Amino acid sequence: MLYIVPTPIGNLEDFTFRSLRTLKEVDLILVESYKVSKKLLDFYKIKNNINKYHIHNEHKIIPSLIKKIKKEKNALISNAGTPSISDPGFLLIKSCIQACIPIECLPGPTAFVPALVCSGVSTNEFIFIGFLPKKKEKKLEYLSQENRTIILYESPHRLLQTLNDIRCFFGSKINIVICKEISKYFQNILRGNIEKIILHYQNIKKY
Repeated sequence: MLYIVPTPIGNLEDFTFRSLRTLKEVDLILVESYKVSKKLLDFYKIKNNINKYHIHNEHKIIPSLIKKIKKEKNALISNAGTPSISDPGFLLIKSCIQACIPIECLPGPTAFVPALVCSGVSTNEFIFIGFLPKKKEKKLEYLSQENRTIILYESPHRLLQTLNDIRCFFGSKINIVICKEISKYFQNILRGNIEKIILHYQNIKKY
């Protein structure tokens, strides 16, 4: 049995009783990073066997994991949010399905949902992109024809360049929303015209 267990995206208190019980009861917890997951496990006094599962080792360890998961209860967690949503997990889940192994995904945090709700833009129809590819020109050109709300993730060090790329393909009149540190003490939401937001990030040293 494989349990997919979402973890808090910032505030460690955003963890369900069921998720806590599951991590305490399984035979093995698969983590994306020992260092990051240790904070959550220590906070909730979860003492269990753990093993690394991430994008750099998944192809190598999936065959042996499938053998384990057939015999034991395993849980998969990522550093933050729901595994397989812009995080490792898809290949393991697919392999379990092919091996007829039962899977259960617990409901829980995913960063783009609170970001969308707090944004103030339409939530009736939206498209979630995750992270843009390194060669993003074709993707942005395609997305520029979209009428739905577009949600994507970006790392801080690539943010300004991506904003400039968006302006090139969507024009300077587009309004956007930047959501940072969701659920954390320094949560910040910046709304406005893309020109104004680019200027804002050009004028600050850390973002």
